[in-house]
Amino acid sequence: MSQKFIFSSESVGEGHPDKVSDFISDSVLDACLEQDPKSRVACETLVKSNQVVLGGEITTKAKLNYEQIVRDAVREIGYVNSDDIFHADEIFVSNFLTRQSPDIAQGVDDRQVEGKETAEQGAGDQGIMFGYACDETPELMPSAIMYSHRLGAELTRIRKAGEVSWLRPDAKSQVSIRYEDGKPKVITAVVISTQHAEGVKHSEIKRYLTENVIKKVLPAEMMNEETEILINPTGKFVVGGPQGDCGLTGRKIIVDTYGGWSRHGGGAFSGKDPSKVDRSAAYMCRWVAKNVVAAGLAGKAELQVAYAIGHPRPVSIFVDTFGTGKVSDDLIREAVIEVFGFKPSEIVEQLDLLRPIYRRTTNYGHFGKDDLPWEQTNRVDALKKAVEKHGAAVSA
Repeated sequence: MSQKFIFSSESVGEGHPDKVSDFISDSVLDACLEQDPKSRVACETLVKSNQVVLGGEITTKAKLNYEQIVRDAVREIGYVNSDDIFHADEIFVSNFLTRQSPDIAQGVDDRQVEGKETAEQGAGDQGIMFGYACDETPELMPSAIMYSHRLGAELTRIRKAGEVSWLRPDAKSQVSIRYEDGKPKVITAVVISTQHAEGVKHSEIKRYLTENVIKKVLPAEMMNEETEILINPTGKFVVGGPQGDCGLTGRKIIVDTYGGWSRHGGGAFSGKDPSKVDRSAAYMCRWVAKNVVAAGLAGKAELQVAYAIGHPRPVSIFVDTFGTGKVSDDLIREAVIEVFGFKPSEIVEQLDLLRPIYRRTTNYGHFGKDDLPWEQTNRVDALKKAVEKHGAAVSA
């Protein structure tokens, strides 16, 4: 029997209050790693009206001007307009950062202490992490989230290039796709909400974004008379950003990952150094899942790992290919464990994570960008060989 359903995913722009917070937190992280790769960073940011509040725990040898980092990040996003009270040069910055707890530090450090099972580096916290890949797009990501990200990225490109004067930083995008027998067929709805200057007509915004963003970015073959286009559906979006809404680090975890298509362990990414496995192990799981799909072992793959704080080895590793596997999930799991190392120190080494690459991840998804290390399909041959060794040849 043919199965049909509609699935939707959303993205948010760089000026969305939560993404402002994420970008500030990742800017602090990168500044720490640039001077001290062994920095321990858990930076949380709150933004509201003309206020920015930093909180969390940082242990680093880096000498930083946190206020300047904040102002530079806000300026880069584009909050420099005189008609907005959230302005890079006029915000007030409050700093409540302290050092990492010594109890947590001893669990993460590669040293022996009383009560710790080994002297190896342990996970920075307990938790479950997921990674996912599928063959729907060239990026091996679900279609709806990738299309939503592309809309948002093009909107930002237009704004920063100055192609129109009325665009402002806060924005959201959303794409709905009808699936038939598990395959994306038609885009049924597209939503864009973008902050704009006072005075521009709604009709002009709708016409411009339809022609220069939606029709430019989305595949024409997936749009037809059925596709509903909704642009600024409230009719007006002048008050936005932190003036219109409070922003917090880590509130856009579904936007950051797979748009709701895959399961999520609940941990946020931004502002955390890679000793925090809710970030680094999620990247690891994406790397593994993408290589599984790229190797032709499955059309879809989801990986779950789980950790205990202070313990180096994951307490579980689970693989699910949702019935698309060319070989059994158990066999794929055996191959994955042979080819990849899942201890926190191994994740950091394999993906070269102790460097300032995290501002690149903040906006338009932590996955699907080819220049990021966990997006490389460089273990495909090794996975195929491991599967063959364990008794099953992978069909070409």
